[in-house]
Amino acid sequence: MSDRPRRTNEYTATPTSERYKQCLFEWLVAHAPLWNQINYRRLDQYFDPDGNVWDAEYTDLYDKYAPVLGKATCQQVARKNADAWRSHFDLLETYHSDAPSITEKPSPTGFKGNRDDGYELYGLVRNDLYEFDWDEHQSTLEFGVGEVLEEKYDFDHNERITLEVRGNPQWDGDDAQLELVYDEAADTLRVKHPVRIRSDRLREQRLDAFTHTLDPENTMHAAAIDVGANNTLAIVTTTGETAVYHARPEFERFQALSELIAELQSQLPADQYTSPRIQRVYERRGERRDHSRDAGVKHAADWLLERNVCTVYVGDLTGVLETHWSAVVNEKTHAFWSHRQLVDRLELMLGDVRITVEQVSEAESSSACPECGSENVSREGDLFRCRDCALDAHSDVVGAWNLLQAREGPMARPAALSAGRGRDGSDNSSECDGTYWEWDGHDWRPAVFGKQSSPVDQPSVGKPASSQPG
Repeated sequence: MSDRPRRTNEYTATPTSERYKQCLFEWLVAHAPLWNQINYRRLDQYFDPDGNVWDAEYTDLYDKYAPVLGKATCQQVARKNADAWRSHFDLLETYHSDAPSITEKPSPTGFKGNRDDGYELYGLVRNDLYEFDWDEHQSTLEFGVGEVLEEKYDFDHNERITLEVRGNPQWDGDDAQLELVYDEAADTLRVKHPVRIRSDRLREQRLDAFTHTLDPENTMHAAAIDVGANNTLAIVTTTGETAVYHARPEFERFQALSELIAELQSQLPADQYTSPRIQRVYERRGERRDHSRDAGVKHAADWLLERNVCTVYVGDLTGVLETHWSAVVNEKTHAFWSHRQLVDRLELMLGDVRITVEQVSEAESSSACPECGSENVSREGDLFRCRDCALDAHSDVVGAWNLLQAREGPMARPAALSAGRGRDGSDNSSECDGTYWEWDGHDWRPAVFGKQSSPVDQPSVGKPASSQPG
């Protein structure tokens, strides 16, 4: 069972009464101190020349924390700490390998901070000790706490904390360890509900999450995707349809959190680089970036399925990304963009819905005009212009167009979504040359093309200026 693929459902939750809310927060608060004490004993063994992390004794701590958390939850905290230490040793082994991909020596597993530092409130529930009740009007989650809390909050026999759950489970399988995380900034309790799925049912469930599927009875088409930093995805199909997923608003949110991290670091003592609060901001920044990217890939997959696209060519930039003189460009290219992770996500998501993905070199994909073949072109930000045939187009659409023609042969001019004019994603817009999508923090929505990027904002990838990715 442990070898089954795992997928995670995520919801938000609210205690159904003030009594449950107070009890819940006392239960959550007790997790970090237990983690810290277990971790301290393992660290003591770690730094002892004759010690062994796995010999650390901590079960006596259960006597102190089980009355609040419950013994099963104490065991879950210890298990999660052990997983963190295993990850540390895996990273350490990679660091000491002949061809290390990690250049800085990994630090041992750290502490969760304290309430003065604002440590994250989180809770763990064993897979067999919680229960969801899905209902059309009100869905709930129930789980137990330690006997001290039961007595303090006057619980009846077999009474458990009850939370109202918002959200729908995307994945159906055997329950795994549940995690509750309180987002203090948003005053929101988030529920992470992993499930183990039989391999033969994984694809079936993935397909159920999409509005469209491939139709083998009709003509199959191909598409190319230009993966960029300013525009997450630019797509052209062999039928001439285009779509661009605009990433700038999300990068601005990413930058705002980067500035907050820098401000918090400036307030630290000279010998300290990070803090639990800074780590939480790092995590929030990464989670927001990953959420927008993953949602964009899913949205694009449905868009491709609707057009019966069975083969996708994706630009490969392996080995050509380089450091740029601009700090903004470096942050966008190497921290925000995550090109390799984005391509991996495309391969996973499109593969699950039976769309074949082929990686092709993106070198000079935007340095020639896709219509007349001339190299007498200019590119500035998202603007592409051919000086010979006067083609005006979105530069990332040009990149995808060239990729597609290199594999599928010459094709008629697509609806090339000119970057110089406003466009929207409405199906009934007769003025629309293509579909333009923008992330609003929650969903990808049709948008009008906004502010253009300047050449300084463009990442450098070791190819001519006219062919830099968007």
